[in-house]
Amino acid sequence: MTGSLRQWLASDQPASRRQAVLGNLARGAKAIITNPAALTGLLIVIALLIVALFAPLIAGRISPIAQDLAARLAPPSSAHWFGTDELGRDIYARTVHGARVTLTIVMLVAVFVAPIGLAVGTAAGYLGGWVDALLMRITDIFLAFPRLVLALAFAAALGPGIENAVIAISLTAWPPYARIARAETVTIARSDFIAAVVLQGAASARILFRHIVPLCLSSVIVRLTLDMAGIILTAAGLGFLGLGAQPPTAEWGAMVSSGRDVILDQWWVATIPGLAIFIVSLGFNLLGDGLRDVLDPKNA
Repeated sequence: MTGSLRQWLASDQPASRRQAVLGNLARGAKAIITNPAALTGLLIVIALLIVALFAPLIAGRISPIAQDLAARLAPPSSAHWFGTDELGRDIYARTVHGARVTLTIVMLVAVFVAPIGLAVGTAAGYLGGWVDALLMRITDIFLAFPRLVLALAFAAALGPGIENAVIAISLTAWPPYARIARAETVTIARSDFIAAVVLQGAASARILFRHIVPLCLSSVIVRLTLDMAGIILTAAGLGFLGLGAQPPTAEWGAMVSSGRDVILDQWWVATIPGLAIFIVSLGFNLLGDGLRDVLDPKNA
């Protein structure tokens, strides 16, 4: 049974669309599993998902916001695995719960920037003319500013908070996706099958959503995965400056900020959340590199 399923998925002549899709997914999964770096990144991302989803269970009965001034700045021990911060809060519990905040920000930003970038890029590349010029000049304006500086400006204008941090990061993160989508669309729009669809009388909206956008998705997904590290660092930077998640919410950037004054004597306060940011960012980068190799048509 297993052998026949493997042959069915590996067939070069799929009998249905479902078989073709599942076969591509199987080949992509095999390519990632056989790539040590990509597999490492995938495991890190899966671990982040598990920690974020089951944070209350993993942290146990330890509250991430409960204060114990008698145990403030306690070093790592059996009672507090990662030590405590300046208010006596358990850093292990705060790091675990901080994964949920980080994942929430990353997912919300991804939900916003990918559709916006795809819509702007595909419309500009397919319609051309003044639409292309207008949309790309707007994109160039956003690209002219460093992302972190622009995100800080938007966050300062909107005010502190997770929701405003997501909006600020989203407003600065979409231009690269628009550029990629436009480049892909310009190439695809010249294809023979697009010309055939046009001759059949298909509307521009149908061509964009049914034929061009699906072909642009692979490049956007790779870019989005590689961009996750930058999104995490930007969110941590906003939290470090007090423009992200507000106390007493456990957020890695804010935790690093609270430990900067005692970094030499109580190193664990800032080091532990800093390591969490580093490991998760590395995981997304490794996974993004693996997805780029899998989805690259040159490797097909």
